Amino acid sequence: MSTIASEGATKRTFNVRAFVNRWGILLVLIGMSALLAILTIDGGQSIFLKFRNIVNILRQSSVIGIIALGVTYVIITGGIDLSSGSLVAMIGCLSAIVAREIYGLPVILPIIVALALGFLAGAVNGALHAKFKIPPFIATLGMMVSARGVGFLITKGRPIDNLTQTYQYLGQGSILEFGQNFFVPIPVIIFLLMALIAHFLLSQTRFGKYTYALGGNEQAAYICGVNVDRHKILVYAWAGFLTSIAAVVLTARVSAGQPSAGLMYELDAIASAVIGGTSLQGGIGTIGGTVVGTLIIAVMNNGLQLLGVSSYWQQILKGVIIVTAVVLDTMRNRKKMGK
Repeated sequence: MSTIASEGATKRTFNVRAFVNRWGILLVLIGMSALLAILTIDGGQSIFLKFRNIVNILRQSSVIGIIALGVTYVIITGGIDLSSGSLVAMIGCLSAIVAREIYGLPVILPIIVALALGFLAGAVNGALHAKFKIPPFIATLGMMVSARGVGFLITKGRPIDNLTQTYQYLGQGSILEFGQNFFVPIPVIIFLLMALIAHFLLSQTRFGKYTYALGGNEQAAYICGVNVDRHKILVYAWAGFLTSIAAVVLTARVSAGQPSAGLMYELDAIASAVIGGTSLQGGIGTIGGTVVGTLIIAVMNNGLQLLGVSSYWQQILKGVIIVTAVVLDTMRNRKKMGK
């Protein structure tokens, strides 16, 4: 009888552990939101839970979230991408030049320019790593510095404004509008759409399986017939493609291409992926986790602002959360290796 009871307890413990591993990060988001809802009550109403504040959180998280989707793929392969923020600035400036009102060009043209540049820049990052065996940290660091310089060079340090209304709509527009009480911003729609596509590619296609295979054991993937170099280039190109979408959204939202835009975005994107459970060791990560990680950072920033906490403390807390996530990931990996 005691043996049976012991086995039952073991099964229950295992189930609880599996539940926490799968849904823990979502519980953190829910708990954080509930706490902020209570702490921001004013006059019997929670400022945090106001519709416009929720929409503001989603809108602010959309740009970083789109970048983080691509970064997730890169980290799963065991790589890293430090060029995202600079690419947002460079691509945004070049796209804004084509989207200026004085030219009157169709909105599809600046979008195509942006997507092509993002894909090409990402492919260059991948080629430097895959073909020339340059560590991804160094390859993307070089792209980060160069792209930022190109942005300042083509704009002479000045913002590119006077964009067409159609282009600005991509960052400022909304759909499903019912007066002032309900609307869904276009950036949020774009973020959710790209998240669904990224999830499908990662979980349901050969492209996603190869991505996990590279991060799990690159040599084994090669033996199984995966063209490792080509797949790395495609992964980084995909990350660059997503970054270009984020660049268009940000540029449209602020109504200008700015060479100083995107500062530290790459670190926020990496933090979103890591907090969401993507392992820096490679081979582990989900798009759903990255989306939740993005929202956790956005909710934390928004909540601290509502509470009047200094922006300096916000940076400190963000750093603590990132380090904690990495420490937990390292401990989890060591435990698995011990088994």
